[in-house]
Amino acid sequence: MIQEDPRRPLGLGPVHRPAETVTVVEGSSFSTSRPNGDMHPHHADGLFVRDTRVVSRWELRVDGQEVEPLGVVAPEPYECRFVGRAPARPGQVEPTLVVERHRMVGHGMREDLAVTNFGTETAGLDLSLHVEADFADLFEVKERRPVRALAITSDAAAGELTFRLAADGAAEGRLVRVASPDARVAPGVLLFQVLVPAKGTWRATVEVTTSGDGAPPGPPFPVGQPLEAAAPAKRMRSWRHATASVSVGNPVLDAALRTSRRDLGALRIVDPEHPGDDVVAAGAPWFMALFGRDSLLTSHMMMPYAPDLSMGTLRTLARRQGRRYNPMTEEQPGRILHEVRLGVDESLALGGGRIYFGSVDATPLFVVLAGEALRWGVGTAVLSELKPAVDAAVAWILGDGDLDGDGFVEYRRSSDRGLLNQGWKDSTDSMSHLSGAEARAPIALAEVQGYCYAALLAAADLGEALGGGRDPEELRARAAALKERFHDAFWAPDLECYAMGLDADKRRLEVVSSNIGHCLWSGIVDDDHAEAVVARLMADDMFTGFGLRTLSAESARYNPISYHNGSVWPHDSVIAATGMHRYGRRAEALRLVRGLLDALEAFDGRLPELFGGFGRSEQPVPVPYPTSCSPQAWAAATPFEMLRILLGLSPDQESGAVRAQPVPDFVGAAAVTGIRRGGRLFDVLADLDEARIGEPSGDRPD
Repeated sequence: MIQEDPRRPLGLGPVHRPAETVTVVEGSSFSTSRPNGDMHPHHADGLFVRDTRVVSRWELRVDGQEVEPLGVVAPEPYECRFVGRAPARPGQVEPTLVVERHRMVGHGMREDLAVTNFGTETAGLDLSLHVEADFADLFEVKERRPVRALAITSDAAAGELTFRLAADGAAEGRLVRVASPDARVAPGVLLFQVLVPAKGTWRATVEVTTSGDGAPPGPPFPVGQPLEAAAPAKRMRSWRHATASVSVGNPVLDAALRTSRRDLGALRIVDPEHPGDDVVAAGAPWFMALFGRDSLLTSHMMMPYAPDLSMGTLRTLARRQGRRYNPMTEEQPGRILHEVRLGVDESLALGGGRIYFGSVDATPLFVVLAGEALRWGVGTAVLSELKPAVDAAVAWILGDGDLDGDGFVEYRRSSDRGLLNQGWKDSTDSMSHLSGAEARAPIALAEVQGYCYAALLAAADLGEALGGGRDPEELRARAAALKERFHDAFWAPDLECYAMGLDADKRRLEVVSSNIGHCLWSGIVDDDHAEAVVARLMADDMFTGFGLRTLSAESARYNPISYHNGSVWPHDSVIAATGMHRYGRRAEALRLVRGLLDALEAFDGRLPELFGGFGRSEQPVPVPYPTSCSPQAWAAATPFEMLRILLGLSPDQESGAVRAQPVPDFVGAAAVTGIRRGGRLFDVLADLDEARIGEPSGDRPD
């Protein structure tokens, strides 16, 4: 029986998902499995390292039978304990054997097995672990494509299974070892003959190591070494030390902030050639790679709490900024990438290459994040290194990004291997007219013009602070002209808000969408029309009670269980709430934050990538989207952005400190310890009556 938590404001229970997938994450490595710990070949399960499935089957059997799942506990994102029971043995009324699998994932995997006998007699059993490796590319697994016929050899000897992928370009030398000193081996299986005394426990360890994939040598969790001494544990401690500590009186938000901090730490990936520059992968399990837009928006939300993440993101993207013209990968000088993939076969990736540039918004968002770093006091010496990349990005915005010279940045793919739609709503059916007809490219998106407006202003500030580049006043004049031009072209009187975009014929896409919330966030909305935009977003056809629909329920293409045509994306909603707060509409911003807080409660403190767009009157709890990523980067950053809104947290340009305000009564109280502004640390303590800013005198708690 599930006990109601009296602290839950709505009394909502957790969302239960049938046949739930369990994900364990550490950087660019992760595993997905069934709730009993098994990885089935016919599911999208496995152990993945750098976009390649290095273990495709991992099935534990006790006397030839599956283990029944009882519970799953994940103390950290990189480890998980699966607790189950073996079927009742002949002559038993009920089972007496409890099976525990403690899984730890790094650049390989370790699994500690334990069988405890709660019976009154010694139990003898045959335990087998069936293992396969198919070296499938992540795209093959995710999209259920037939796995290519690869030249894989396997061997079984001396307590070890080995799987080797024949030399073939990027895959040369790939090797997977599965070993346990306690096992006998046969092709594809580790065998254990087990005797467990009454009330006793039998234990064994199985290790998976990989080579030829850029992973460091040796096991990630050496046997005999405390878990706390392993590299993934050290990385997590380093992340916690480098980020601000937060606590709030509201138990739902407080738990969510702790979970989000942990998830973002697990989603960090790093370039081995630049180990000091962390970036955050987009989300597990299918987007454990660098995505320009996702990493930039996540870093922006985390700026007050984890500024190092922003700098790692900016430096990493600057190193991979476009240098030449390539129609296949859509690379252009100054353009910021869409995604980087590390898998075996480049031919399966977008654009047929490891780096794909088909994003219309990553380039202006790069400049916006650099400007945000300046606002939060990142030193000019550090930012000067990024100035050439900022200047190149601005040149792209004003040049190649404007496909037809009309002053708006548009997109149109240059290859049939690229994305048809290149904004954040990148599904093929996400751009439509009032009738439901698909829009024809090139398309100018409303929110992208807002990003460009904010980027031009940020570039002006950076130019004044750092020197060089275009004249700051020219950039501000261009921004002002863009704002005026945007209003004239995008305002749709019949909608009482801005259109989602303009099509190839410069016709407005006259549908109400969440894109306009991003326009509030960027500041491109005319002050005289901000109230109307906010009101339109908070109308019943857009606000579900848990968040904003991506598309109005009155639209022809509305579908609450679609990817981008009516679902709710938490990051999308919180960006709109930040925009409302920017224009002084705090009451509406707080109403939207409370809706997200209720969604947090329903999802047990971890927001998914997206969920169904049903209103509260239709469904009293949010409906999960079946293939939503979780943990996911910008969903994990959403509670931190909610807290920024609640606190009114911003840099104080005059004093060099930070500003905050009292929090609403449903928050209780809030404390943020270790906010970095330039070279100083600040603590914020706020309640219903006041907000106090101080500089810490002692160590920060974890």
